[in-house]
Amino acid sequence: MVSPGAAHEEGRAMGTADDTTGDEVPWGEVTPEAARKLLVAAVEAFAERGYHATTTRDIAGRAGMSPAALYIHYRTKEELLHRISRIGHERALEVLETAAARPGTPGERLADAVSSFVRWHAWRHDTARVVQYELDALSPEHRTEIVELRRRSGAVLRGVLREGVESGEFDVPDLPGTTLAVLSLCIDVARWFNTRGARTPEEVGALYADLVLRMVAARPAV
Repeated sequence: MVSPGAAHEEGRAMGTADDTTGDEVPWGEVTPEAARKLLVAAVEAFAERGYHATTTRDIAGRAGMSPAALYIHYRTKEELLHRISRIGHERALEVLETAAARPGTPGERLADAVSSFVRWHAWRHDTARVVQYELDALSPEHRTEIVELRRRSGAVLRGVLREGVESGEFDVPDLPGTTLAVLSLCIDVARWFNTRGARTPEEVGALYADLVLRMVAARPAV
């Protein structure tokens, strides 16, 4: 179970600076302040109890507001989940795109992308747990929107893998399957990561980058 304090740290860290370090402004794009407080409370509640077990009263109570206050900013609980999911997926995609676009060989860029993506899911483990594992709670329209963001993340990673194959640096017979495997490996960090555990987000990111390079049989670029 996620402690309220840890979940508030998660919300406080979800912002506009480096999304892989845990040093950001609190969900700065969400305004006004009351809407932001409700969203932070929802992240906390959804991560701790799950979407379906959380009531709007739970969310409002954690934010220090009345249940009626929630409906001023969000028409439904599902709309609130969609806002969290959209922002979370956009942030994760931005992290992945930025890392994949840096100069370097395919192997260097793949390692950077995996390390950055893993660090985001570790530092943002509460948010990531909600956005990655509550997809089926979204309405069909909202789910379609989020699936497209997930597709774009897959396309970024697949592009780096394809470049490595074309350059002879990677040996990847099944590009779609390998892309899915790498994404799943990174995303699952949100399920088990504990800030009080033995490894830091940076250490997990480095470990996973090494594992993925071994997975694709990366060889030094000639």
